Amino acid sequence: MAQDTAHYPPVDAVKAGLQGRCPRCGQGALFDGLLTMRNRCRNCGLDYSFADAGDGPAVFVIMIIGFVIVGLALWLELAYQPPLWVHLVIWTPLLIVLCLGLLRALKGVLITLQYKHDAREGAIDEQR
Repeated sequence: MAQDTAHYPPVDAVKAGLQGRCPRCGQGALFDGLLTMRNRCRNCGLDYSFADAGDGPAVFVIMIIGFVIVGLALWLELAYQPPLWVHLVIWTPLLIVLCLGLLRALKGVLITLQYKHDAREGAIDEQR
């Protein structure tokens, strides 16, 4: 990532990431679709080629949503013992909606934090 010399007011990285906004200006869109990244910000022109969230957002989503859904499914099973089709009807749509929503939000947050802290692959800051 090239050194950023533009002067923009500070942007709250978490807020911008949750809203899917540019990490530099906080105005332009970060995503082109549900999870597809844009090439650059339409507002300030920031090149998003530095952005690589990797598998981090997916791991967080699996852990968070899995914990919630499994806990609720166990509670429902122990309290009411419904047939299997009731579990499928309740948990499958809820799982899909929660996972996609949280995946987009966490991907945005990780990318904005990556920009804020100038994180790059293979770069180690040697401080002695």
